[in-house]
Order: sequence, then C-alpha cells, then structure tokens
Amino acid sequence: MALFRRRGETPEQKKGGLIAGLIGATATLSLVAIAGLVWVWSVYWGPGPQAGQGETTTVILRSGAGVSEIGAALHEAGVIRSPDMFRAAASLSGADRRLRAGEYEIESRLSLAGVIDKLVSGEVVRHFVTLPEGRSSTQAWDILNAEEVLTGEIPIPPEGSLLPETYEVTRGETRAEVVRRMQQAHDELLAELWAGRAPNLPIDTPEEAVILASIVEKETGLAEERPQVAAVFISRLRRGMRLESDPTIVYGVNGGRPLGRGIRRSELQRQTPYNTYLIDGLPPTPIANPGREALAAVLNPPETEYLFFVADGTGGHAFARTYDEHLRNVARWRAIEARRAGEPAETAPPEAVLEDAREDAAGDGEP
Repeated sequence: MALFRRRGETPEQKKGGLIAGLIGATATLSLVAIAGLVWVWSVYWGPGPQAGQGETTTVILRSGAGVSEIGAALHEAGVIRSPDMFRAAASLSGADRRLRAGEYEIESRLSLAGVIDKLVSGEVVRHFVTLPEGRSSTQAWDILNAEEVLTGEIPIPPEGSLLPETYEVTRGETRAEVVRRMQQAHDELLAELWAGRAPNLPIDTPEEAVILASIVEKETGLAEERPQVAAVFISRLRRGMRLESDPTIVYGVNGGRPLGRGIRRSELQRQTPYNTYLIDGLPPTPIANPGREALAAVLNPPETEYLFFVADGTGGHAFARTYDEHLRNVARWRAIEARRAGEPAETAPPEAVLEDAREDAAGDGEP
C-alpha cells in the first residue's frame, strides 16, 4: 500500500483525491459525450451541402441498390457529406431496409435526416407521356422523340398499333420499351373488346375493327358522338355504301400528318388506297391510333337509321337518314362557312352545294 501513497499523505487525503479525480474524469466524459451528441445532431439534422447548380440536385438510384451503393451515389452527387454517416444513420434508424429506388430531386442544403426521409417515403420524380386519341403513329413518334427523359431511337410504329393513354415513364427508359408497353396495352384491350363484340358486324377481324375505329376517331372530336358516327359507318358497310370519309383522303395525301388546309379538288379525285370516296369498303390500314371509346363504339354500335352526317358549325355533326335531308344539312353548313368567311350565303341548288362541300371541306375530325 505504501507504493500508492505519497509520502506524508494520510488515508483521508488519499480518499479525497480519488473522489476529486473521479469527479473530474466524469465531467470530462460528460463534456465529450455532449460534444459528440452536438456533432451527431449537426450532421444528422443540420443543413446539408449546397446544391452545385440551382435549388435542387437530381439523383437516380437504381432498383436493387444496397445502402452502401446508395450512400456512394448520394455523396458523388453532392447531397450528403459522408457516405459512412449515411450508412450508419440509415442502419441505426432501420431505414436501410426501406430505401426506395427511383429519381429524386434533393433540395439544396437538405439535412441527412431529410434525405433519408425522402428516400424512405419514395418521393420520386414522376414523368408521363400522353398519346391523345386519334394521333397517327407518325405523330406518336414525334411525341416520344420530344420526351427528353427517354433514350434510344425507334422506327415509326405500325399504324393503329398503339393505345392512346397516359403512360408513366422513368428517366433513362428506352423509347422502344415505351412503344412495347403501348402496343401491349392496345393488344390486351382489343382482345377484350373483340371477345364482347356485337353479333353480325360487317367486320371480319380485329384488325378491321381498328381500321374503322381509327376513321371514327378522326371524324369527330366529341366523345358523345363516337357511337353515332360508328353506327353510321357500320350501316353504310352493311348496305355496301362507300364510307366517304374526308380524313381518309387526308391520310392518303399526308401519311398521318395534319394537312393544315382544306382538301383540294385534285385530292378528292386522286386515286389512293385510302380515298374512301373512290374505294369500296375499308382502307388497307388504320389512319390513326384509336382509343378505347372509338374501338368500343365500332364493336358495339347503337342501332341507327342515320346514313349521313356533316359538320353543323358547333364542333359536332348533323345526322341524316336520307340523302335529301343530308343535302339540306350540307347547305346549312356551307352557309355557315360562307358567313364565317364574310361571303354571301350559297344560293346554288342543293346538289351543287353538296358537290362544292365535297370538293372544299377539310376533314371534320382533323386535329
């Protein structure tokens, strides 16, 4: 015991010294612990790094990436200061098993806690591509090529093979994959509607249904008119009448792009496989990509006595049962056109009015 006692130190003095030493050590450890907690707080909840450009930084985390890979990607993007701290924080909080892949926009100076919360909640950036009803495959090709988040080159898809719809896409996804999804959705819907089609239709194959539905889609921009327009065309096919659809002329001239003007006399008389004023039955291919409603209207049309229709000046059409009634509707439409152009109303006989309308009118459903 003498070895541990300073010369002349009493037992009471030794005991006091030990207590003072313990108190000092405890105080030192407490200060260290407090400092450590302050540091952890500042790293976890304190402001993160400043964005390199703008107010956000885009980070893409691939599906299947582990916490180490995610931490490295975040650090490389400059949104966290330490991948080791990210891994530790994610593991201690249990978030490492709940991090979600995808594209994220990380706000400038977002805390480490905020970054982890964002990845756990799956606040990913969402991108959508919309193919409207009645657009041709050439126009669909334009839409897909204009979408900057998609990659790769594609040929123009076969006409009528895509289902008009809004599709969610991811950054870096190929255009070919999006086309594949559009075609798969089209095929599945067509199979469903074809299985439930009305009996005794003058349509022999699903492909013919798509052709007729594409014409219906181009003839009217009003959803409520699609069944009636489809019924008129079905009735004309049953009677062996020509469809006489202006949009088919436009397709034969421009191959799927808008004409941007009225149809010329020479184009009305031009012999193409798509000129339904000159050919019997259906054209050889669709003239656009029809949507669900147009396909359903063709495969389950309502009963109708109408055989003709023409624009009525309101965005819709005037339907007629007889040719004479149709001539009167055409005369009214030509008068509306004349008023809009500031010209005198048409005074020619109805037959001449109809002939003029056929020669001068643009496709009613042309977008």
